[in-house]
Amino acid sequence: MTRSELIERIAAKMPNLTIRDIDNIVCVIFDKLTTALADGNRVEIRGFGAFSVRDRDPRIAINPKNKTRVNVPAKKIVHFKTGKELHDRLNAK
Repeated sequence: MTRSELIERIAAKMPNLTIRDIDNIVCVIFDKLTTALADGNRVEIRGFGAFSVRDRDPRIAINPKNKTRVNVPAKKIVHFKTGKELHDRLNAK
């Protein structure tokens, strides 16, 4: 689902809000999530999951085209862990 599809689905369920209002709300939510993660905080959405920042160590990788070794520096990555409700819905039989 893209951001525009999310806005369209919210607009269909909440006809009293304008598309511009919904777009602003979605932008604020994503901005706050991004800011919290950039600050190193954990973001948890109950029933959905939790986002956290992890450190990835530097490593040596191999370029598959020419088989040369490439130094990959250390970096931070976003890790997502599903919540129990989402996990149960995905694995329901």
